Amino acid sequence: MLVLAVHGSAVPAAAATIRRLITAIEAMSGVRAVVGHLGVPPAVAGGVQVPSLAEVVREHPRAVVVPLLLGDGYHRRVDIPAVLEGTGCVLTEGLGGEHAVALAVRSRLRDAERRRGPHTRADAVVLAGAGSSRPGGTAGTAACAARLAELLEHDGGPDPVPVVPAYLTSAGPTVPEALAALRAAGYRRIAVAAHLLAPGRFTHALAGSGAWAVSEPLADHPHVARLVLERYEASARGTGVLRAARLAR
Repeated sequence: MLVLAVHGSAVPAAAATIRRLITAIEAMSGVRAVVGHLGVPPAVAGGVQVPSLAEVVREHPRAVVVPLLLGDGYHRRVDIPAVLEGTGCVLTEGLGGEHAVALAVRSRLRDAERRRGPHTRADAVVLAGAGSSRPGGTAGTAACAARLAELLEHDGGPDPVPVVPAYLTSAGPTVPEALAALRAAGYRRIAVAAHLLAPGRFTHALAGSGAWAVSEPLADHPHVARLVLERYEASARGTGVLRAARLAR
């Protein structure tokens, strides 16, 4: 059994995005996937935020749990291992820093650029991650920014396209600060590339950022579905797996 550990959200579009991811995973592999939510308050209208991860792993002991997280912060290192301790479940690495994520970000960025015009591209990019105050918690966004810059350079163009990592909470620079710095440097077509998995309050903030273009979140992109499956299959081979009890210490 594959369990996806995801943030809870009161935004119905978030649940729809995760459902599309599950559909893609099951179509690619036949592996059954279920969702467990982190930090779930009382259920909201439509049951968007249930079941909790604790409820799911009680029903599916010894499952493989893939954190649907792009950072290696508190949830990845503390929250999830504490929930899984004693369940017999195994916890894989998260998704942050992987080449597949950068490919998905580039694809979403190109979609956002096409919405602005058929032959127009950004002259600078802010890669917007959630942010974390935990050491190493922003490493996934920083690594993705470097990979994205390499991909854009490989795509070619008359001028290099700077990619600046920025954060929506708990770290700096903030997205407004990064946008302001790039504008001050003379860039005008500044795109915000969402290093986020599903719609929610962070994507709503980006939509109001005043950027030239804003890309969509990533969870339902095929590259992300394949990466989740790679994490799951690595656990079956006995690699890429972290025992929850060990991480919780």
